Amino acid sequence: MKKILFVLFLAGCASVNPLSKETTYAQDLVVTPPEANSLEISVEGTQPPKSFPVSANQEYLIGKDSVIGMVRYYSVMKNDSLIEIARMFNLGFNSIEDANPGLDPFVPPVDTRVIVSTEWVLPAVKVREGIIINIPEMRLYFFPYKNSRFVYTFPIGIGDDGKETPTGTYSISQKRAQPYWYVPKSIKKEDPKLPDVVPPGPENPLGTHALRLSASSILIHGTNRPWGIGRKVSHGCIHLYPEDIPWLFKRVKKGTRVTIVKQPVKAGTRGNRVYLQVHNHGNMNYLREALTVLGRQNLISRVNPAKIKQAVSERTGIPVVISD
Repeated sequence: MKKILFVLFLAGCASVNPLSKETTYAQDLVVTPPEANSLEISVEGTQPPKSFPVSANQEYLIGKDSVIGMVRYYSVMKNDSLIEIARMFNLGFNSIEDANPGLDPFVPPVDTRVIVSTEWVLPAVKVREGIIINIPEMRLYFFPYKNSRFVYTFPIGIGDDGKETPTGTYSISQKRAQPYWYVPKSIKKEDPKLPDVVPPGPENPLGTHALRLSASSILIHGTNRPWGIGRKVSHGCIHLYPEDIPWLFKRVKKGTRVTIVKQPVKAGTRGNRVYLQVHNHGNMNYLREALTVLGRQNLISRVNPAKIKQAVSERTGIPVVISD
C-alpha cells in the first residue's frame, strides 16, 4: 500500500484519461468566524492544519496598484516546521524556503523569526480575468470577473522536470467533485500493481475536486499530499491545498478563462514605489530579464541599479522596493 501511495503522489494527476461522469458534491470549505485575526479551516476527509492567521480565501483589493498583500513574520514554536508554517499562511513550500535561506525546513529553532512572504506583484497579463497561473512562483491568482478590483491567490504544486505544466490560454471545460482517477498507462507501466481506477477517498491524488482545462490532459485539482504544494510534483497538472480547492471549485464556472504564464521576474508599483519580485527558475540571466521587464513597463527611469542587482542576486521571491 505504501508503494501505491508513493507512486500516486508522484503521478499527481489524470494525464490523458477522463474524469468520471459521476458527480457527488462534497462538503464545501468550512470557515469558522475569525477571532483575534485567526480562523480555523477544515475540509471533510482531510487533516485540518493549525489555526490560520490568514484566511485561505482572503480577498485583496487591487485599486491602481499592482502589488498586493504584505510581508508578515512568525515566531517558531515547538514542533513547527516550515512546511506547516507555509500552510498556515496559505503559502507553498518554495515561498517560505526562498524567503528564509539557510533555515532548517524541518526543525527550525524555536523562537526564530520566520519571514512570511504574503506579498505579491501581480503577473503582467493583457487581461486580468479568471485564473492566472505563474509557473516560476508556483502561484494561482483568481479574478472573479474581467478587470476585477479584487483578487484571490493560492499556492500550487506544478509539473516536474520533463513533465512541465504548459503555458498558454485555456478555459475550464469540465468540473467534477469527488472525481475518480483513471491511472494512465504510462504510470501502470512503472508499477503494474497499481489499480486501473482509484475511487474518491484519502488515496485519490486528485483530492476532492477537479477542474479540467480545454487542454484535456491538464487539471487543476486538490491533492492527498499537501506537502507537495510549492514543489514540482505532478505530470503537468496544478495541485491546490485540500482547503483551497473546494473554495475555488465553487466559484469557477465552465468556460472560465485560464492563463498560464512563465514570469520568474515581475515588476510592479504601489503608490510611488517600484517593486521587483524575483523567483528562482533555473539557469538564466536574471538581471537581463529584470531590465527587460522594467523596460516593458516604462519603469527603468524610476529605479536604482544597485537595488536591482541585489534583488536578482538574492532571489527571495519577496517583492522588494528598487526605487529611491
